[in-house]
Amino acid sequence: MQSAPGSHEEATVGGKVPQDVAGKLTRDAPLAKLVWFKSGGKADWLFEPESVEDLIQFLTRMEEGTPVMALGLGSNLIIRDGGVPGVVVRLGKPFASVEVKRDNVLECGGGAPGILVASSARDAGIAGLEFLRGIPGTVGGFVRMNGGAYGREVADVLVDCDVVMPDGACVRVPVADLDYSYRHSRLPEGAIVVAARFKGEPGDPAEIEAEMNRIAHAREETQPLRSKTGGSTFKNPEGDKAWRLVDAAGCRGLKMGDAQVSEKHANFLINTGHATSADIEGLGEEVRRRVAEATGVALQWEIQRVGRP
Repeated sequence: MQSAPGSHEEATVGGKVPQDVAGKLTRDAPLAKLVWFKSGGKADWLFEPESVEDLIQFLTRMEEGTPVMALGLGSNLIIRDGGVPGVVVRLGKPFASVEVKRDNVLECGGGAPGILVASSARDAGIAGLEFLRGIPGTVGGFVRMNGGAYGREVADVLVDCDVVMPDGACVRVPVADLDYSYRHSRLPEGAIVVAARFKGEPGDPAEIEAEMNRIAHAREETQPLRSKTGGSTFKNPEGDKAWRLVDAAGCRGLKMGDAQVSEKHANFLINTGHATSADIEGLGEEVRRRVAEATGVALQWEIQRVGRP
């Protein structure tokens, strides 16, 4: 743990952060390297707990009102250039386990990536979770956002999840209580999903592998996966596709500084060099303006934008 010598707590925006805790605590932690866009400022504090108990103890002792944000793979996120106030919690390897249970259930840590969940299901002969191969994030993120791809979403397979609230309380939340809608759940801001259980159905590993390969190939062919990007930028409006509307407004390839609308997939923004987060977010807002002007549709951000401008 990194901490100030002789200090057991230190002030941050909204309150005080306990110093003498298990896990790694870093002040003024650069976040750009942890997100796919490779842009943005620092976290006032970055906390990487070694266990759920570490996280609970840390949050319980933290002063009420201190902002808390969970960070997974950073794939669906713009960290603004002014950095993130309060504490960013990153769930690393201790939270990346996947365990096969009976009745075709997988119990997964909040830091487990979607590809690991899908692969573990394949190896166990559990079908129905192949779509998680196409979600570039961790369990904690796509459970919170009801992530989806290729015709399925988390709401279709989630049994329940374990959530640590900002005050340190740990609760188990059944899927029905999440009130899922398109890319949204009722989890409060600052709540951190530390584990989840997904249920599939018996399947043939070879067929599951073939479907996962189909998804991987489709992503490779249609998305700018080898670029610094953030995934799908805007939510699909009811009955339409965001990329089609962006295209209709003439925005494919549009640039702002080193930020660009992808030529390969018009619903992806990419960092072609040294774009700032302001460049990327500003480009997204310009796309929204042009789409509204050209089509009358107000696109809604799917990428999360956090921190100080």
